[in-house]
Amino acid sequence: MATYADVLQYLSSLDYPAEKDDVVREAEREGAPPDVLRALRALPPQVDYANGNEVARSAGIEAAPEVGRSQRAAQARDTKHQRVSQHLRSI
Repeated sequence: MATYADVLQYLSSLDYPAEKDDVVREAEREGAPPDVLRALRALPPQVDYANGNEVARSAGIEAAPEVGRSQRAAQARDTKHQRVSQHLRSI
């Protein structure tokens, strides 16, 4: 299964904005594995992506899949760290 980091890694040298064909071509050129290519080929056509994060979100890849639904809910209720990015909340 493709991860958020995988997608960003294989698109690190892509110039944005970029369309689906540009994204897939760059990933192929960088030697992306089949699961990453499969996720990128499933992107909607005719969309200009501003950066790799938009590509990964559009491909349906979660940024932090290791965080469960109950943990996300607990973090949302946490008033102490509301203005802190999610990846910094457990520090």
